[in-house]
Amino acid sequence: MAEGKKVAVVILSWNGIKFLEQFLPSVVKNTSPELCEIIVADNLSSDGSVAFVRKNYPQVTVIQNQRNGGYAGGYNDALKNVNAKYFVLLNQDVEVTPGWVEAITDLMEGDENIAAAQPKLRAFYDREFFEYAGASGGYVDRFGFAFCRGRVFDTVEKDDGQYDDVKEVFWATGACLFIRSEVYWKAGGLDEDFFAHQEEIDLCWRIKNLGYKIICAPQSVIYHVGGGSLPQGNPRKTYLNFRNNLMMMFKNLPLFSMLWKMPFRMFLDGIAGFYSIAKNKNGKDFWAILKAHYSFYMSLPQLIKKRNRIPHPSSLHLSQVSIIWQYFIKGKKKFSELAMSHEV
Repeated sequence: MAEGKKVAVVILSWNGIKFLEQFLPSVVKNTSPELCEIIVADNLSSDGSVAFVRKNYPQVTVIQNQRNGGYAGGYNDALKNVNAKYFVLLNQDVEVTPGWVEAITDLMEGDENIAAAQPKLRAFYDREFFEYAGASGGYVDRFGFAFCRGRVFDTVEKDDGQYDDVKEVFWATGACLFIRSEVYWKAGGLDEDFFAHQEEIDLCWRIKNLGYKIICAPQSVIYHVGGGSLPQGNPRKTYLNFRNNLMMMFKNLPLFSMLWKMPFRMFLDGIAGFYSIAKNKNGKDFWAILKAHYSFYMSLPQLIKKRNRIPHPSSLHLSQVSIIWQYFIKGKKKFSELAMSHEV
C-alpha cells in the first residue's frame, strides 16, 4: 500500500448525493490537503453519488465498496484500502469548520494514549444547540443507556460554552470519529453484526478495555443534520438501537455485572415498549423492541464467541449513575445536574 497522508477523512455514503452536494464543499474548503486525504466510500449507491464526486471533486478519492454493509461493514471494507495514521469517520450530513482536524490531531499527537476523539457537535438546523448524536462527548450509565455532555435522552441543551473543556469521555460519536488506525484494527474494527447504530460505542468500549483514552475536544466544531439514513421515529432505528445495546452489554460487561444488569435492563426495555404504545398508539416501536430482543436471543451463540475474544471485559469506565432514575424520577434533565461517578 502506498504511503498515505497523516489523516484520512473518510465519508461513508449511501444514496446521499443531496448530502454530498450540500456538505462536501465545506469538507474540501476546511480540510488541509497537506495533512489530509479526503475519501468518499460508497456503499453501492444508485443515485449517481460516485459520478457526482468524480466529476466535481477530482481531488477527492473514491472507494467503491462491493456491498452495502451498513455503517460498520462499510467502514471496515473501505478502511482496509486506506493508509493513514489517523482515520476520521465522518457522516455525509456534516458541515465542518476551519481547523476542525488540527484541533484534535494536535492533542492526539501530544498524548499517544489518546486512541479516539470527537469534536463538539452542534445541530445543523438549530445551530445554538448541541446535536443529539454526540453533543460534547458520550457516556454510558450502569444499565447501558448512552447519554452525552449536552444531551440526556431527548433533552438537548443550548451550547453556552458550558462543556468547552477537553474531557476524557467513554465514547466518541460515529458522526465524526477520530481514531488511530493502529488501534482501530487492534480493537477489531466495527462489529458488522450491528449494521448501524451504537457500533461506535461498542468499539469505544473495547478501546477502553485495552487501556486507551477517548476524548472530546470542543475547540473543533461541526454541525450535524442527524437521521440522514434513518430518521427519529423509524421502527427500524428503534429495533437497531435496542438490539445493538443488548449485544454491546453482553459482549463487554464483566460476567457478574452482566448476570444482574442485563435482566434489569430487559425489564426496563419492556417498560419502554408499553410506554411507546401509550405515547404513539400505533404499537410500531413496541413490536420493534420485541423483535430486537428476539434477534438478540438468536445471536447469543455468536455473541458468546465474540465475548470470549475480548481480553478484559470491564465496567470500570461506566457511569455509576442511573439515567432512568435521574431523568424520570428526580427530574434532572441536564448533564451538569447529574451526580457523575464511576464504578470501581
